[in-house]
Amino acid sequence: MDVQTFKSFDGESLAWRETGDGRPVVLIHGYFSDADTNWIKYGTADKLAAAGFRVIMPDLRAHGRSTRPHEPAAYPPDALAMDAEALIAHLALTDYDLGGYSLGARTTMRVLARGIAPAPRRAVLSGLGDEGVTDTGRRAGFFRRVLTGFGSFKHGDPEFMSQAFLKTTKGDPVALLGILDTFVDTPEADVAKVEVPVLVVGGEADDEVGSFEGLAAMLPDARFVEIPGNHMSAVTRPELGDAIVTFLTA
Repeated sequence: MDVQTFKSFDGESLAWRETGDGRPVVLIHGYFSDADTNWIKYGTADKLAAAGFRVIMPDLRAHGRSTRPHEPAAYPPDALAMDAEALIAHLALTDYDLGGYSLGARTTMRVLARGIAPAPRRAVLSGLGDEGVTDTGRRAGFFRRVLTGFGSFKHGDPEFMSQAFLKTTKGDPVALLGILDTFVDTPEADVAKVEVPVLVVGGEADDEVGSFEGLAAMLPDARFVEIPGNHMSAVTRPELGDAIVTFLTA
């Protein structure tokens, strides 16, 4: 897939790829990852394209093929949500679906909570539980340790798997530290105002982001689907793509 770029709200150059024709669905990847790793490599994008969707997959700032600035000014609160809104505006999407995995799902929630207009028809929050929405502090602290101590963690350390994943994606620890400053909690009262139908998807062994059932219960119109895997592996499972296709085509 060709890599395309656009200028976001603050002029930073961000990349996206797309495949398929039909109804647009924007999918946002997780922290330390990129569009290829989350959506293309394990077949989710192909499943959606085969089901009649135009699958649009940005690389978040500081990730993948997007710019990786080191200046703190490039990471204001809600920068990732504003990037997603800028891409939707750049592509002139008015009738579309929106979703993400982990940080991409939290970004999706922030877009919904900020009241984007027009709102997506449906939304997918995968790899994200209630704590990951309402209280980002614990996860931010964990990733700050990973990034500031990058290269020092050994097998058995809680940070080791995240360190290993970052090595495989060739991430920039300095730029990724900036991403932590963009995190914004979404109060439960704001979650309850989200009116679009939402699919919550989580791995059966994922205990890193709070309760998936708890997040679904906060939302006025949500359903929860459990799939195999933990936080790192659930995104690689074919069941993730199956659940998203089933929800978006219902």
